Amino acid sequence: MIVGVLICLFLSCVSGLGQSDLYGDEFHEELLLKQLPSGHVYSYFQFTTLWENGGDEPNHHCHLFPQSLSEVLHLYNVDEMHLSLTGGLWRHENWGYPVISAPPGAELWAWFKEGTEDVDKKWTLLSNALSGLFCASLNFINPQQSLNPKYSFAPLGAYASGSQNRSLLRYSTLPREIVCTENLTPFKKLLPCDSKKGLSSLLNAGNIHNANYHSLGIHVRPQCKDVNCQQTVLELRQTVSLVYDLIILGPESRDWSFRKLFGVGLAGSCPLAASSRIYVDTSSNGTSSIYTLTPEPTEFISSNRGGYNTLFAVYDIKKTNIINMFSISSTHKGPRVQSLNSPPVLHATRYIVGYGQEHGGIVTKIHNNHWKDLDIILFENIPWFLPIYYHTLRVTTNEGKQVLKPYKKHYIPGRDRSRPYALELLVSLPPRSVVEIYVEFDYSFLKWQEYPPDANHGFYIGAAVITSVLPHTKNYTGIPIDGSTFSSSINASRDTYPVTLHTEILLVTLPTPDFSMPYNVICLACTVVALAFGPLHNHTTKRLQMLDPSEETKGLLTSLRMRLKSFICKSSEEKEEISVPTKTVKVKSKESASEHKPCESKSTIRKKVKASSKSST
Repeated sequence: MIVGVLICLFLSCVSGLGQSDLYGDEFHEELLLKQLPSGHVYSYFQFTTLWENGGDEPNHHCHLFPQSLSEVLHLYNVDEMHLSLTGGLWRHENWGYPVISAPPGAELWAWFKEGTEDVDKKWTLLSNALSGLFCASLNFINPQQSLNPKYSFAPLGAYASGSQNRSLLRYSTLPREIVCTENLTPFKKLLPCDSKKGLSSLLNAGNIHNANYHSLGIHVRPQCKDVNCQQTVLELRQTVSLVYDLIILGPESRDWSFRKLFGVGLAGSCPLAASSRIYVDTSSNGTSSIYTLTPEPTEFISSNRGGYNTLFAVYDIKKTNIINMFSISSTHKGPRVQSLNSPPVLHATRYIVGYGQEHGGIVTKIHNNHWKDLDIILFENIPWFLPIYYHTLRVTTNEGKQVLKPYKKHYIPGRDRSRPYALELLVSLPPRSVVEIYVEFDYSFLKWQEYPPDANHGFYIGAAVITSVLPHTKNYTGIPIDGSTFSSSINASRDTYPVTLHTEILLVTLPTPDFSMPYNVICLACTVVALAFGPLHNHTTKRLQMLDPSEETKGLLTSLRMRLKSFICKSSEEKEEISVPTKTVKVKSKESASEHKPCESKSTIRKKVKASSKSST
């Protein structure tokens, strides 16, 4: 009895202290739902884990932070890491800006800690470890496919010094990487509640990979614990971005719900989460369309940020009494009205020009719809098998009539089978203009072992990365750098708003040999050898023997007939011996012999007749 009372007192003390005081970590789960002007529905999941003791000891006990990821970060001296696995292309001109931008395929970039020796080796080991952790092909990332940008990919975490050593940065992409269920399953296993409870239970693989756009993200960085940033915590953000086309999900229907988007309802919040909230952007309600949300939200929050007002309907899952399953649905009223799409301030597109398989060019068009100049950083990552000509670089606007001079240029020439080409430009975009950046390249002829199994499909070029700061928040949903959760973006007005854009990936067809020729040569050679080997083998192995002309040559049919005849005779003789076991009949003449042995062959009978005639004479 006393032991039970002491245990209850201890548990009550532990619950009073809270998880944050005991372990120094906390977990938040959030979901943003937004109806885009094009009619699509944007769903953004964010699972944030803040770990106070993340940088103290390499083998520190993990409570909410995933142990496997913690060991990888400490083992390879990783200070900041960003990984994305994406299927599809985010269309900025029609959808605005995502919370976190990612290119098609796989993208990995990381900052290593000061004093790290042999960064290239650590980078290779890190990519291999992440490949096994997320069941992806990140093991193909090596120093020969990696770059060290000079201006792009600035550190996003909280650091003591403002300037960072750029030699500790590595970046690489795999534009052909396919994202599937094998990546989603280990992603959910890193969450404190896995996919059994909380918002992660909505991540149904069948519905996620049927979306027009789906992206998984792992972002680790040091973050300030307080306003003065006297102490830092290790921040892990696991993100899932989805874009659904309602026309595909339900013809002629603008309504959406959890069951329609994700295939399941919500059973409740994660017990280990400090907060569990769902935000529905209702800014377009009453303008382009009129709809009602069911059930009623917990509260409405108006966010004034950068001169633009956004209204959010907030559902606090911790405060919601869920009996069976929880589902949010949107029911539209009135006729369907096509809303006018206002493109964002900054967006870009990219394509290949040229004909034939000898020379080509890459064109990147960047649109500035603002009434002031915008400064951007363009980063191009081009494989070594597409050698570019730096002297052909042109930056023009006004349909090529005006030539712009970049503020700074950073060019790293590629090296065959050792290093890709890297090009960084700092350009100021004129107001309300379209800037065209053009560079020429050649198509290389590879060794036949370097072609993939589907060589005629082509080779992929990674997306270009554009970094800039926006003066206002039109179509902007990003989280501020000093914030960790999506709730920190509400009423978070700043002087500038950083944004990162990724363009399309490119597909080029290199000069490819006819891989059917080896097959034809092999078939022809084997045929010639077979035809030549047969006669030679017969002449060298067969023996020539003289045959008696009196003896009949037996063919295949004759031999088969004789075997069948002997088998029948043998069976008939066995029957006669069984029926007459006492007496045997002696053969006295040639006629009787032939009568009692009808199964003998003609040649045998002839021999016996000749022998009997000789004996009689």
